[in-house]
Amino acid sequence: MKIPRLLPVLVLLLLVLTFPGSVRAAGACTVLLDGRPMDSRYAGVIRGDTAYLPLRAAADHYGGRLDWDAKTRTAHWAIRGLTLTARDGMPYLEANGRALYAPQGIFIRDGRLMIPARLLAACMGGSAGWNAGTRQVSVSAGAQRIESGGSFYDADALLWLSRIISAESRGEPLRGQIAVGNVVLNRVRSKAYPNTIYGVIFDRRYGVQFEPVLNGSIYAEPTEGAVLAAKLCLEGVDLSQGSLYFYDPLKAQSSWIGNNRTYVMTIGVHKFYL
Repeated sequence: MKIPRLLPVLVLLLLVLTFPGSVRAAGACTVLLDGRPMDSRYAGVIRGDTAYLPLRAAADHYGGRLDWDAKTRTAHWAIRGLTLTARDGMPYLEANGRALYAPQGIFIRDGRLMIPARLLAACMGGSAGWNAGTRQVSVSAGAQRIESGGSFYDADALLWLSRIISAESRGEPLRGQIAVGNVVLNRVRSKAYPNTIYGVIFDRRYGVQFEPVLNGSIYAEPTEGAVLAAKLCLEGVDLSQGSLYFYDPLKAQSSWIGNNRTYVMTIGVHKFYL
């Protein structure tokens, strides 16, 4: 149960989060899809360091079926080799069972649901580029769509990471659940801990490391939110700033972490430490 395919994960994360050059200036941008200007009915926009385009424009260009659920403000796009779901206000979209992080969020602008250009490129198995001088983003599709979650995620890694996230942070915000999962993965990468997710969770070298192992809640069915957080962690999303410890000071029976480790941040009820 080693962490799967770290190099592709990191490459995808870089595709999602960054462009060559700066795109931080807000406002409009032009979009090329496979070398052709996007339909003039649509407009690209920059939010933070991310260039966006309307999902409708992508569907018009590549084809397939795009459905909109007005009640949940969710779009479903299906073309050969790709099923994509994006919801207004969420910091991720789902593609072929994968969870792809959108730090600036999915949002509606001028009646259109906007998605990051880099995520569209990743879903289409292609590439994206940014020209800072012309404020132009280009998306090119590849020969195959994004690999499915069923083959990309190691089943045992996803199961146990989802279980520990659910047991430790059920009811916490998504950022907090991701950070809890990050702590487990940080330990997997550390020489001071076992090198598998299962091994870290059930590590007893210095006593039981996680309360859910002691009380048995680690074996409960994980929540959907925890599975989502685990997928994002396995995609390379890291909000932990290197943390190796976390605890809820209102429930903890020991103050060892707070007294002996370096404080990093608080998310929800949990404090995180190096």
